[in-house]
Amino acid sequence: MESSPSNPHPTQLDPLEAFPQRRLKAGDIAVLVLYFLFVLAVGLWSTVKTKRDTVKGYFLAGRDMMWWPVGASLFASNIGSGHFVGLAGSGAAAGISVTAYEFNGLFSVLILAWIFLPIYIAGQVTTMPEYLRKRFGGNRIPIILAVLYLFIYIFTKISVDMYAGAIFIQQSLKLDLYLAIAGLLVITAVYTVAGGLAAVIYTDALQTVIMLIGALTLMGYSFAAVGGLEGLTEKYFLALATNRTENSSCGLPREDAFHIFRDPLTSDLPWPGILLGMSIPSLWYWCTDQVIVQRSLAAKNLSHAKGGSLMAAYLKVLPLFMMVFPGMISRVLFSDQVACADPEICQKVCGNPSGCSDIAYPKLVLELLPTGLRGLMIAVMVAALMSSLTSIFNSASTIFTMDLWNHVRPRASEKELMIVGRVFVLFLVLVSILWIPVIQASQGGQLFIYIQSISSYLQPPVAVVFIMGCFWKRSNEKGAFWGLILGLILGLIRLVLDFIYIQPRCDQPDERPAVVKDIHYLYFSMILSAVTLITMSTMSWCTEPPSKEMVSRLTWFTRHDPIVHKEQVPPASPLPPILSQNGTAEASSTNIQLDTVQENMSKTHSCDVTHKQSRVVRAILWLCGLEGKDQAEPVSRVDLVIVSLEENPTVKALLNINLILCITCAVFLWGYFA
Repeated sequence: MESSPSNPHPTQLDPLEAFPQRRLKAGDIAVLVLYFLFVLAVGLWSTVKTKRDTVKGYFLAGRDMMWWPVGASLFASNIGSGHFVGLAGSGAAAGISVTAYEFNGLFSVLILAWIFLPIYIAGQVTTMPEYLRKRFGGNRIPIILAVLYLFIYIFTKISVDMYAGAIFIQQSLKLDLYLAIAGLLVITAVYTVAGGLAAVIYTDALQTVIMLIGALTLMGYSFAAVGGLEGLTEKYFLALATNRTENSSCGLPREDAFHIFRDPLTSDLPWPGILLGMSIPSLWYWCTDQVIVQRSLAAKNLSHAKGGSLMAAYLKVLPLFMMVFPGMISRVLFSDQVACADPEICQKVCGNPSGCSDIAYPKLVLELLPTGLRGLMIAVMVAALMSSLTSIFNSASTIFTMDLWNHVRPRASEKELMIVGRVFVLFLVLVSILWIPVIQASQGGQLFIYIQSISSYLQPPVAVVFIMGCFWKRSNEKGAFWGLILGLILGLIRLVLDFIYIQPRCDQPDERPAVVKDIHYLYFSMILSAVTLITMSTMSWCTEPPSKEMVSRLTWFTRHDPIVHKEQVPPASPLPPILSQNGTAEASSTNIQLDTVQENMSKTHSCDVTHKQSRVVRAILWLCGLEGKDQAEPVSRVDLVIVSLEENPTVKALLNINLILCITCAVFLWGYFA
């Protein structure tokens, strides 16, 4: 057992070594092994427990989830290892302004449950591109969107989380990176492939508990080491590296470190950008992103979905205290490494000349915590990595299967869709492993920063199209298409410019063109949103209005329209995909309510094959829940029932009171820290 260092500069062999020979003790390894066994057990238990032999059972957890696993899963899917490393690193470098992302998300997750979700439930939607297909008709927008979502998942979310997990695993455990990440991915793939969304949600709930226990423990140790919040406010501004050059402003703490709202022109996060520019990508993420919406759609009913969102919103208050403040404390305790300002010294400390604030959180874990707790915190980081990766794997495979594969093969049997969904998860695991060298090469250099900005340049046009589709009945396919295309082209141009003109280091002159240097990415997000909005409105006004079927039960104002029961007719004769542009007929094709003849064909086919199968194949089919498909028919009958927006009046009142409480808390926090 080591004693936790109370002096700011613990004694070390080499003052520039980021992690001086910290190895895990037997106690830490025991905690880690227990954690992995526990997660696998929960994953396999939920795999066996749930209906996973139907498309709805696998991709939407049979729409049978209680509010607490939904809320925990929303939080765990959002908080990846990128959050622990990134939020703490930003806290160490620039103070609490980065918390604005979290507080923004708090409002957006509530908007999802109270405003967007009733529209999605009324429209009987499984994926987000499917909503746009029903709302606008045509196949151009859903396919562009499905491809864009997969691009954003693979190149931003997976890589950001893998990068952060890599920092932790490689620098703190001294393990081989490929071995460690491949091992993690194999464990996550086992229950994601086998159990579908239900397994992911239940393991997320477990990961959330572990994350909260570990992160709050570390928060306690951190505040104790620095003398509480008062100690931090005094010492943060004195936390300078001893090796910085005196006449340079590099490496100085920001004067506005304890304010969220900052100067609109010269600061790192300008306040108008936080209020408007940040809100649009935040709405995209919380209200139209497959990863998040899929969890809410898996809830038993609207009340459970609202309860889950409330739980996630309350938990969103914690990252400021669990990650940002500890990152700032790490700068106080380990100034020479975390606050290094000289590019050569930073290169020695963490291999990244532009700064070492990213090691703030790993540093705390390895230097402050005693044996056993250190193992727990590494389990927390692994939990954060696994929970966000499984969420992305499951949602990406849903989009690929339901929107792309189903478009290419509209008559695919349910069994085929289940197999395709699972194979795509394995493909993503492979892509993730092949992505490791790219992450290693960048080592937190410029790539990580640019990957973050991809969101601000690609998400606003998509968010505007969804918002207009949900709230303006006159918006149509042509308007949405041209608004989306123009917005994405402008976003891509700015993205390419950002890649060409790299942000200079603190000690270098800034010679980038004005469009890159002077227009903050949050302001650019506002410009993109405005351009998309104007284009979409103008084109929609100038072209014919959408048909009644494309608006009925698919906007906020028409969500209570009576259900049109025309959709019983089309399945009798399979239609080519073009005819399914009509919103109501589409429900039958995308929800895989296949005609009974086809269902029976696939069943008899699977029965014939089973007789000839080896035990290995039978075991694999059992693991995937495909061995006996007798339950498939009843599920498709139930499907059409879960479109009710009715809520128990008492429960509804209780949820609304909680909503007001939660918003009041959030407004107070904004006011207090702004």
